Amino acid sequence: MRGWWREAAGLLLPAGCGGCGRPRTALCEGCRQALCGAGPRRVRPSPEPPGLPVVHAAAPYEDAVRAVLLGHKERGALELAGALGGALAGAVLVGASGAGAPGTRRSPDGDVSGGCGPLLLVPVPSARRATRARGHDPTRRIALAASGELRRAGVAARVLAVLRQRRAVSDQSGLRAPERLANLAGALEMVAGGPGLLEGRRVVLVDDLMTTGASLVEAARALRAAVPPDFHGFRHLSAAVVAAPSLSFGINRN
Repeated sequence: MRGWWREAAGLLLPAGCGGCGRPRTALCEGCRQALCGAGPRRVRPSPEPPGLPVVHAAAPYEDAVRAVLLGHKERGALELAGALGGALAGAVLVGASGAGAPGTRRSPDGDVSGGCGPLLLVPVPSARRATRARGHDPTRRIALAASGELRRAGVAARVLAVLRQRRAVSDQSGLRAPERLANLAGALEMVAGGPGLLEGRRVVLVDDLMTTGASLVEAARALRAAVPPDFHGFRHLSAAVVAAPSLSFGINRN
């Protein structure tokens, strides 16, 4: 209920830019350019954890991009989901069209699914208590916006929320990379019937932000672990995020 109230308020009340605060616009052109203008790139955390799929990110996590992500996630600026979804769609498309996926190509008609049905976007689920506190699941909302953007561009895509938490986890803030991996190990599982929905498909794990890669590693583990031996499994698994730290892009800001 709170999520719907925030969304309605965002449409009715004057708002400042989610990136820089400029009045009378949800996202100014400069901040939109920071979010989408650089183009998606493959990113790798350091150290790169075992089991991490190939990950593409739309933008470095800094300045306006950081403010927009936090505004959407923590301050209920739900009107920013469209712009964030557009950025995520670009990262999804780069990975699914063959960048980082040897032997795969985008067909002339725009099909990146390899002829095996819609491209499936699987959001990394938020912790239940965080979803309750925020009144919405930010990653799922951005994933839905991204799938809509892809479909408008002629790419068959849909969101499939087949992952869920099977146990509580501690707050990740302040934890180092090995501690985050340990905290999340075994925390996710696939819902009943999920493996059949993914069989033979191209699957992209999606999240708003990658820092150490621990969440994506656990999500990938949960997907792989749920595929029974008599299934062919998914055709290809990659990951896409809106943002990642500058160093993951190979950018040193010091």
